[in-house]
Amino acid sequence: MNNQVCISPVTLFRALGDDLRLAATLLIHQQGKLCVCELMAAFAAPQPKVSRHLASLREAGVLATERRGQWVYYYLNPHLPDWAMRILDETARNHSALIAQPRDRLQAMADRPALQCS
Repeated sequence: MNNQVCISPVTLFRALGDDLRLAATLLIHQQGKLCVCELMAAFAAPQPKVSRHLASLREAGVLATERRGQWVYYYLNPHLPDWAMRILDETARNHSALIAQPRDRLQAMADRPALQCS
């Protein structure tokens, strides 16, 4: 059974065509799972802006969510096609500067929510 998301190249590139959406996707790719408050701190952006961009990525099929208590965590959709994952892998590997500052802010964040085990 093929569980891959049916995402076209146009949909993927449109979803990643915004600086914040691309960087958030790459940061999530690197970190595994992040909640909105962590992304707000990483990008020094207000909650409505971050949530709007995450919703676009989720609607495009790039991200998936998981609720753990009061937190909603975002992670790469595990059913992304191999070609889409290769694009994200190559972009992350060759353009780490895109997330250097957000990663540093995230690491400096006080009171990060602990990712609880299910």
